[in-house]
Amino acid sequence: MRGPHNILRLIRTGATLERTGAMGAVMEAFEAPKPLRILARTIVWPFRWLGIKGDPTMPPVVRALNALGPAYIKFGQVLSTRPDVVGSDLAKQLRVLQDELPPFSVAEAKKAISTELGTPADTIFSEFSEPVAAASIAQVHKARLAETGQVVAVKVLRPGIERAFRKDVDAFYFAAGFVEFFLPSSRRLRPNDVIEHFDGVVTGELDLRLESASASEFADNTQNDAGFQVPRVLWHYSGRRVMTLDWAEGVRLGDNDALDAAGHDRHALGSRVLQLFLSHALRDGFFHADMHQGNLKVASNGDIIAYDFGIMGHIDEYTRRVYAEILYGFIQRDYQRVAEVHFEAGYVPADRNVDEFARALRAVGEPIFGMDAAKISMGRLLSYLFEVTERFGMETRTELILLQRTMVVVEGVARSLDETLNIWDVAKPVVGSYIKDSIGPKALANDLMKTAKVLARFGPRLPALVEGALIAQVTPEEPKETRLWPAFAIGAALGGAVAAAGFWAALALF
Repeated sequence: MRGPHNILRLIRTGATLERTGAMGAVMEAFEAPKPLRILARTIVWPFRWLGIKGDPTMPPVVRALNALGPAYIKFGQVLSTRPDVVGSDLAKQLRVLQDELPPFSVAEAKKAISTELGTPADTIFSEFSEPVAAASIAQVHKARLAETGQVVAVKVLRPGIERAFRKDVDAFYFAAGFVEFFLPSSRRLRPNDVIEHFDGVVTGELDLRLESASASEFADNTQNDAGFQVPRVLWHYSGRRVMTLDWAEGVRLGDNDALDAAGHDRHALGSRVLQLFLSHALRDGFFHADMHQGNLKVASNGDIIAYDFGIMGHIDEYTRRVYAEILYGFIQRDYQRVAEVHFEAGYVPADRNVDEFARALRAVGEPIFGMDAAKISMGRLLSYLFEVTERFGMETRTELILLQRTMVVVEGVARSLDETLNIWDVAKPVVGSYIKDSIGPKALANDLMKTAKVLARFGPRLPALVEGALIAQVTPEEPKETRLWPAFAIGAALGGAVAAAGFWAALALF
């Protein structure tokens, strides 16, 4: 599929931007130099007739992205949370991409439900509304269960969405390969790996059974989080193309006028949404990775309600500790420690100079911390950090892409609620608490206890493992003392690990 025919797809992308009038708006939003604007439009103009017209009632950029397909719409959703990047006017226009796209018919939705669940939709639901929200991949209906009378939200995939999305991603793969071939310097950024990661994430969003599982796990993890709610999944009414949950009533988080009218404290909401994200990412290693305004509501009691769990992020415990140390180092302005963590984790090649890297990081952090609170930006920090790590040979960390992207989105959401929010002051207690719990004697005791449990499971097999190591190492040419060292080493390591685990576990009790 990834053949030259994708050139036409990419040309059509540029042509659609030009035909819908979005090219100029995009260039203006990103403050592109005038020569670049002239060059881009000169190249694209001959192909303008290939562009898709789109819906003329929509603003130009929204019209173009909506016409180009679901992958482009996803990109627009991210930009809608970044008024500091694209400007407040364009960000406001792009928010319609979150859940206000043209819907498909109720008849098509009911047909999909009946096919998926094996029972006519009218038998399952006594009431079934017109779409209440329509996004790039699915739309949501408000319904009432015929059996219990419970009000629920029913999410249904768009007809043919899998094929439409595959066409977009196929073109992205082609573009990534093209860039890697003609710009060898870009290989450090691993564009193909980045697209593969994006592909995997959104492909998972096309199976609502996986989203149901994510929602269930997320609800279990966050059930004790104050001021936060996750709707319950109704498994008997869910499948691959249909998902049914408790109905969540509330004000959309992006509607500031409605939030003010309801008496909600927007500063407190902005602080909480950022702290919740950091807590979920660091504490649980499992976080909502699509936390734009279209996926968040505020209940009448002030609780934040999250929904749409198609894109979730997962990071292992070691990576969480590394990321927390880097973030906390910037908060504390301890650039030497931030540099050391990059080297310890292997993110920066060992042959580079750690002190020079620390000075480069200082050049990243200090200008940001010197800004007014309203201008301090995690997004800007990540952008500057990217430039520095490029100079020191750091490769793109695909396992952190989703985390970094979500942090930028969540920051945009928090800033849209209160533009004076000091992001670093809000993040400091959450990151500091995680550092305290995950690095130190208590954390070491927990790690050793986990090691002891693993060793205990292999207890009956340890003698055979030691004997096998002895037999494998013994050769006629080696002195007897040398042959015994591997067995002694294995025995000492196992015994030492168990003893250390017991010691630190006892210490932790006190």
